[in-house]
Amino acid sequence: MSYAVKEIYYTLQGEGAHTGRPAVFCRFTGCNLWTGHERDRADAVCPFCDTNFVGTDGLNGGRYSAAELAAKVLSLWPVTSSDARPYAVCTGGEPLLQLDAFLIDAFHNENILIAIETNGTLTAPPGIDWICVSPKAGSELVQTSGHEIKLVFPQPGAAPEGFQTLRFDHFYLQPLDGPDREQNTKRTMDYCLQHPQWRLSLQTHKLLGIP
Repeated sequence: MSYAVKEIYYTLQGEGAHTGRPAVFCRFTGCNLWTGHERDRADAVCPFCDTNFVGTDGLNGGRYSAAELAAKVLSLWPVTSSDARPYAVCTGGEPLLQLDAFLIDAFHNENILIAIETNGTLTAPPGIDWICVSPKAGSELVQTSGHEIKLVFPQPGAAPEGFQTLRFDHFYLQPLDGPDREQNTKRTMDYCLQHPQWRLSLQTHKLLGIP
């Protein structure tokens, strides 16, 4: 089997519980909530998506076997005397359209820790080391447990109250980006202050100007 990848790059995690952590991002091609083409944005379940996941023409993009993809991720991790394990964030698009047991085994064979950022509409296979779910209004959430839930806020039809009893270790609200970002950030801050189960997540990579 081959895996279609938009891009692979080394950076700092910009959001959520692992903000600031060095990571190799592996962005898979394709999503089940939007085609990725601007002509279809108005009909997308997730019309506010800010990611280009179409094609395989990004940095280190292409089609890989499981072993090749694990090797490519490992090659981007810096070689140091540290005992820090390589850390890969599998994202998209929707990574669970492609991430499977073969690729999980290939990553683990190279001692790579696997994190995913998923919309939660597909069940995660066993063996993933960190599961971050970002629910989208208008979709069916089937992955109702994990390490971190990161809800873009506000989303009509996806109020935080509908997710607060799910089985996650960390609960994050992330302000909806766009022309109303400042107002949305204030609303998110106010909600977190009134509901301390939730923490504020900012897209610090955008503030820092890094991928």
